[in-house]
Amino acid sequence: MTTTDSLSEGDRAPNFTLHTDEAQPWELSNHLDQPVVLLFFPGAFTRVCTTELNTVNNDLGSFEPAHVAGISTDSPAVLSEFRSTQQLEFPLLSDHNADVCADYGAKYDHNFTDMGLDRIAKRSAFVVDQSGTIRHAEILDDAGQQPDFDALKRTVQGLNGS
Repeated sequence: MTTTDSLSEGDRAPNFTLHTDEAQPWELSNHLDQPVVLLFFPGAFTRVCTTELNTVNNDLGSFEPAHVAGISTDSPAVLSEFRSTQQLEFPLLSDHNADVCADYGAKYDHNFTDMGLDRIAKRSAFVVDQSGTIRHAEILDDAGQQPDFDALKRTVQGLNGS
């Protein structure tokens, strides 16, 4: 099931600055020279997240020339180890306080598990065009589902006139 009461196609993408897995600042507005694919994921080293990010990484050429970035609430240190272990070729961004997740409507609210965790990203995918407008938005309530990778690629290709 996809959440519909959050950001959607045609909305302005909230700008943000997060730190990468290499502890470097990464600001959305600085990457709008090309489309940007944002992949929010619940947690590093989990089976479904590992599958998702490796699926994108293994087909990264299909997303060109877009910038691709993964976002989770894991710390930069955990994301660094995850990126290194998985040999991911795109940056992973730490939204440790889940503020950006909340801004995008991609955050669980005390309902991720019976433990009442509320600082977990929902598996979500956004494509932001060069003007900062969201052209694809997919927020999944079920963390076991994968984003529609073909729709992401079609959106990026459509923005580049392919």
